[in-house]
Amino acid sequence: MEKHESTLIEKILFKIAKQWIAGDTMEDALKSARQANRNGMGAILNKLGEHVTSKQKVNQTVLDYLTLVSNLRRSKITGGLSIKPTQAGLAISAKECLGNLDTIIEKALQFQSFVWIDMESSEFTDDTFRIYLSLFEKYERLGVVIQANLKRTQSDLDMLLKNGAKIRLVKGAYHENSKNAYKTRHEVDENYRKLMSVLFERGNEFAIATHDSKLIDRATDLSKKHERKFEFQMLKGIRDELKPILIKSGFTVSEYIPYGTNWLPYSIRRLKERKRNILLLGSSFIHSHRV
Repeated sequence: MEKHESTLIEKILFKIAKQWIAGDTMEDALKSARQANRNGMGAILNKLGEHVTSKQKVNQTVLDYLTLVSNLRRSKITGGLSIKPTQAGLAISAKECLGNLDTIIEKALQFQSFVWIDMESSEFTDDTFRIYLSLFEKYERLGVVIQANLKRTQSDLDMLLKNGAKIRLVKGAYHENSKNAYKTRHEVDENYRKLMSVLFERGNEFAIATHDSKLIDRATDLSKKHERKFEFQMLKGIRDELKPILIKSGFTVSEYIPYGTNWLPYSIRRLKERKRNILLLGSSFIHSHRV
């Protein structure tokens, strides 16, 4: 009975998850990326998976990303990659991760593909920034993610901007304790606003990654006061009714497109993320199915 219940829950979750996940295969991801391009958006592709401690699995992931880069080039897709450091070996060692990311980024930049280094839970934050800054000295088209739910992020942002970093601002979806993180939606949103203001005042190339209408409106207001190179980034399948409006208004929009079989932990985080993505998904689904 327990196994049956577990399978049923997984089936229900998958029906929800497939709205924001391209599918199991790389070809599914490329298909979604081509569609994003046709809709006037860039594509940011991410192979699902995290906290990898097997050297063999890390090596396979590196090969998969190298293949993905070649396929982006072959398909003439406008976009790039987003990679979690633990996919590239950070759970094994920082040295392992640095070497593997270096290999992927070098190939990506041969084809002018931008690479984002995703941020994971706070135990990996310091190492991720160290690895990013080391690689950023060598590769210009490289960005890193900061999370508004973490209390440390204001000082991290100051440090990154002093180094000229390219930044994606997200709310943050990992479970953190109250010592490290803001716990209420109001606190996180307030910190997001503060960090966003700093980016518009002192940043240059950055990404505002949110589905929150109030924060998006705030960003469009700030963009009138500060002329900056920035883009909105949103998940595939969420706020599909808003994306063309932003594009028509002259803003750059990119879709974050995950793919792969390891969709469950990713999807659970998305559902827990301020409990709003489920409502936004429903809204996007209704808009896309109107006759």
